[in-house]
This record gives sequence, structure tokens and C-alpha cells, in this order.
Amino acid sequence: MTTTRTTATATTTLPGGTWTLGDLTVTRFGYGAMQLAGPGVMGPPADREGALAVLREAVRLGITHIDTADAYGPRVTNRLIHEALHPYPDTLHIATKVGARRDADGGWPPAREPDDLRRAVHDNLEALGVDTLDLVNLRLGDATGPRPGSLATAYETLVELQREGLIRHLGLSNATPGQVAEAETIAPFVCVQNLYNLAHRQDDALIDRLAAQGVAYVPYFPLGGFTPLQSATLSQVAERHGVRPVAVALAWLLRRSPNILLIPGTSSVAHLRENVAGAALTLTEEDLAALDTIGGDQGPTP
Repeated sequence: MTTTRTTATATTTLPGGTWTLGDLTVTRFGYGAMQLAGPGVMGPPADREGALAVLREAVRLGITHIDTADAYGPRVTNRLIHEALHPYPDTLHIATKVGARRDADGGWPPAREPDDLRRAVHDNLEALGVDTLDLVNLRLGDATGPRPGSLATAYETLVELQREGLIRHLGLSNATPGQVAEAETIAPFVCVQNLYNLAHRQDDALIDRLAAQGVAYVPYFPLGGFTPLQSATLSQVAERHGVRPVAVALAWLLRRSPNILLIPGTSSVAHLRENVAGAALTLTEEDLAALDTIGGDQGPTP
């Protein structure tokens, strides 16, 4: 297949500015496509035209980082991205994930054997309509969160596919600090994508270490995912600014560290615009001190 790119110009200045993933410059405010699939991230969206509109609006707003996975649907979000945005603007970069599949019950069983990973990479290439994937994250652990264990065989498979020209940059998802350290001994990666938000701060030390190395950290479920963040402190800070808690949560993440890239998801154009506006909120030192008291774990990863 031949990849065709077009030229697009951002119409707004997004909060947080930009970050460099290897040789790719992306907006720190990105978009996560998971919610474009049907309930439980299975099947097609109830409103297909609405889903396509969200993707087109993301690009119109100047977002240059879209996160997806062929397992979403499965094969739903990638095909929506292709329909809405192909040929892709030169400035747009799409990150995908491999290492898990979907079962008939909607589960996320691991699929990290070399043949699984090769098949997944080729499925992503086909559905997105590209010759090379900009960024592929190796999804580790399981649906309950990261799990210890060597990533060597799986990661080395992706390194081979990178050498074959099918992948531009590598990343890790749902990884333990030990797995991040192991990957560093095998081949470079440009990002780590883990669960992190105001209430789940177990990766604080990892974020700081990656920032010092120039590696991005991409928090998934920045707003709590299937269990929205609930905090009296968060609500109080939001009330003080006259905004919704989502604005505070996103603004805090951008302020937390310059290497944090946001990929909040939504299936609504209105909510997408609201998220962008909310992330631009300026938090005071008083706000930050209050928000730093939240912490804690709200439960297992959905």
C-alpha cells in the first residue's frame, strides 16, 4: 500500500504546547479513540457520523497525536480513523497498541507471542492504511493492571518489525518500572503509557525519571476511565474556578510534568472542545497544594 499525506494547519493553540517523540513533534494535548467503539469497547458506535465528526474536529483543533488500538471494537476505531482522516495530514501522528486481543466475552486476554504481535502489527497497518506505524506501544500486564515478568521476547519481536520498516517508534503500555528498565537494555522507546491521574499516582518516580531522559509519559484514564474521579477536594478546586472537575484534572496533568501527553477520550464533539478548553485552566499554588493531598488508589484498573 502507498501512504499519502496531506498538509493541515492548526486553527488553535492547544494547551501544553508540543513534545518530541523521537523525530515526531506532537501536541501534548492529544486524543484517545477508545470511546469511539460501542459499549464495553466492543462493536460499532451508536452514532457513526458523530464518531467521524469527533475525529475530524480533533484535527481541526490542531491535535496531532491520536491514540488507538486495533483491539478497540475490535478493528472499529482504526477503520473510523481511516474513514475520517485518510489521507492523513503530515502533522498527524497515530499511536497504536499491540499485545492484547478481544475475546467473545469482551475480555482483554494477552496476545504477546511473536506470531500474535506480527499479526497485530499487520492488522494495524491494513486498517489504518499506512506502510509504517508511527508509534506502537507494547501492552503488558492484563486488564487488572501491570504484572511483573520479562518483556524481552515480545519487545524484541517489535524491534525486529521496526528494523523491517513497519514501525517508526516503540513504546510501552501497562508496564512496571522493572519492565521499563529491562526495555532500556534492549532498544530505545519514546513513551510509556500507564494508568495515572490525580487519584492514581503510583508512577510519580517513573514520570520524573523518564522526564530527565526525554521520554514521554502518556497517562491513560486521565479522568478515571470507567470509574470517574470522585474527590471533594477536586470538586472544591473546580468550584473555585467555576469549571467542571475534568478541567482541573487535565490542567493538573499538564502542569505535573512537561513530558506528560494527554489522550482524553470522548465520543462527543462538544466534550472534546470542553476538554481542550479545560486543560488550559491556570492552577494556583493553593490549588496544586490541595490537589496533591488527593493521591491514593481508587481500586483496580478497569
